Amino acid sequence: MKKSITSLAAFATAFAIAGSASAFDPSNVECIAPANPGGGWDFTCRSVGKILYDLKLVPEPVKVTNMPGGGGGVAFGYTIAKRGKDANLLVAASTATTSRLATNQYAGLQANQVRWVASLGADFGVIAVNKDSPYKNLKDLMAAIKANPSKVAFGGGSSVGGWDHLKILIVAKAAGIADAKSVKYVSFNSGGAALTQLLGNHVQAVTGDISEIKGQLAAGKIRALAVLSPERLPTDPSIPTAKEQGFDAIGANWRGFYLPKGVSDDVHASWGAILEKLYKSDDWKKAMEANGLAPFYNGGPMFDDFVSQNIADVKQLSMDVGLLK
Repeated sequence: MKKSITSLAAFATAFAIAGSASAFDPSNVECIAPANPGGGWDFTCRSVGKILYDLKLVPEPVKVTNMPGGGGGVAFGYTIAKRGKDANLLVAASTATTSRLATNQYAGLQANQVRWVASLGADFGVIAVNKDSPYKNLKDLMAAIKANPSKVAFGGGSSVGGWDHLKILIVAKAAGIADAKSVKYVSFNSGGAALTQLLGNHVQAVTGDISEIKGQLAAGKIRALAVLSPERLPTDPSIPTAKEQGFDAIGANWRGFYLPKGVSDDVHASWGAILEKLYKSDDWKKAMEANGLAPFYNGGPMFDDFVSQNIADVKQLSMDVGLLK
């Protein structure tokens, strides 16, 4: 893949937003998290919403609405059908969103039916198990799958073929598992729901993002076997990379927002400028550090190009592991 999302190069360039804020002043802002509380989209809405208000970039506290369903498809369709011109609506998005668009999981909906505004960070993938799991490292886990693929079920906050599913397939492919589709994957509505199932021993592992597992990891309830980053994360240096354990597997999940398609260019530019100010703030830098996010800003017209390339890359990856033809 020319600019693979599984490569750090896809996250190496930041684009400055063109233009300046117009006369548009947001009010009564709502942020839709397309999943239940506890996952990455919920984190994106709640953390960004709080900082927007703390920095007085919006005049009132941001309302967060959880809208699970269809791996984000319910919120995507709702935005198009019901809120198509709402200038005060932000919807959390990520690589998980573009992955589903790439694999046609949003019932024929297309990326150009919304306006992509900005990404504010990159969240590296992680493979985690219960604290009492017999699997002590990634090699143990991959060996168990090779011996009996049905023995290990992975939980994730995406549908089959979505980004959480693709992450474990990337690892499986790097481990030399010939039939990556034999790896058992169970889909849940959010990363938080997948973690709940892990804690209840209903699945043997989860494939998620570092921001999703921070709370349970700090509480000692789970163990992270590997992070899918090129090097150990400064915020979580105790977690080994998949690469250092012999598996050349990298997966990063950008986190950001889209707007309804019908908003004006001035509104789009204004939200871009507001989110760029937030990204540059000390408050957001602290939030990224606390939640294991890598710096990655992308905004303005170039973000549309990035999203298009992201979708093309996921489509190619899905074909490489046999999920698409």
